[in-house]
Amino acid sequence: MKALVLCGGMPQLYLIKNLKNRGMTVILADKNPSAPAVPYADTFYPVSTLDADGIRQVAQKEKVDFIFSVCADQMLLIAAQVSEELGLPCYIDYETAKKVSSKEYMKEIFVENGIPTSAYIVRAELKPEDVEGMKWPLIVKPVDCYSSRGVKKVNSKEELMAAFKEAAKLSRTATAVIEEYVGGEELSVDLYIENGKAKILCIRVLDKIPENNGFIICRGRYPAPISQEMEEKIQKIGQKIADGFGLTDTPMLIQMKADGEKLSVIEFCARTGGGIKYHLMPKVAHFDVVDAVVELTLGNKPHYDQWRLKKYIIDEFLYCRPGELDHLEGFEELAREGVIGHWDQFKTKGYSFSEIGSSGDRAAYFSVEADTLEELERKQKIAGERVRAVSSAGEDLIRHDIIRFEKYERIGL
Repeated sequence: MKALVLCGGMPQLYLIKNLKNRGMTVILADKNPSAPAVPYADTFYPVSTLDADGIRQVAQKEKVDFIFSVCADQMLLIAAQVSEELGLPCYIDYETAKKVSSKEYMKEIFVENGIPTSAYIVRAELKPEDVEGMKWPLIVKPVDCYSSRGVKKVNSKEELMAAFKEAAKLSRTATAVIEEYVGGEELSVDLYIENGKAKILCIRVLDKIPENNGFIICRGRYPAPISQEMEEKIQKIGQKIADGFGLTDTPMLIQMKADGEKLSVIEFCARTGGGIKYHLMPKVAHFDVVDAVVELTLGNKPHYDQWRLKKYIIDEFLYCRPGELDHLEGFEELAREGVIGHWDQFKTKGYSFSEIGSSGDRAAYFSVEADTLEELERKQKIAGERVRAVSSAGEDLIRHDIIRFEKYERIGL
């Protein structure tokens, strides 16, 4: 059997290994010939994963049996579209994929189904008077982008108009969502929808880089320090989303804000979480979300027993000052010493860093795990001081000022 994988990042490399272990021949499509997964594929095509026509041509030429996408909204849309056009199996149909990829439709379903979310409008053209009555500050985001691209917090109508113009330009439909800003801690909630029932896999707190208006993730902290009552509220929200979108068997990721006891959903997607979730979920939930996507596509029904790891984990995402990367230092030694566990390099030798613009600008990440918060803080401090991203000029590019220990204060009290 042949499988076409869309995108060549680290989660997709993990997927490719899964498929090859099943005896499949793997075709990879990515516009970046230096993507990490390229050497692991049997055949590589430098085709954009957002080019439906190009992906269709590759699938037809290679006569593939499956098209797989994990960890990215827009690639899921392309996989569902082309699979449906070619009569190939996919765990989600194209119409549903369109709905869960559109922030406009998403907001409509939230409101119709009583799912808590911020007040909003959607516009292809915007006039300053359109936001009369909305509470400032406002958030502007493209209807159909990911990785925080084009997302801005604005405090004036001048900033609003400039941000709208940029967001609309990034959107394939030239439209943007303008919504009221919601404060509080951001929670990342991974679930698995099994036979229509929402089951929580993991709830983390996401810390953001303050200088970027708080949209770019620099850290994930597991578990989120929430009460059982709040977790039950979150599960009910996940169930309402599954019911509202007609989801029966799929991974799901929800981003929401928790301000006191109040919850507000930012957005969700019917896919595996991005970043390092492919590695985190088997550890904290004993459930492999990437393998679940493969099983669902093959027509099988994975089962989740709702197991949860009783440890603390910090995933620290590393960003850099402008400069050209030569190599990383410190990671292998820290891993051998047991200070860090899993780590990944996201950018390779020769990559030129500029200003931090999205979560796609991460250079690398490391994970620390401990039984106590004191041990967790100690390990994070050691790792944060010793990791380096060395430039071609011999300078350390890592923004060590972003690396810090956040206290695990109870949310919702």
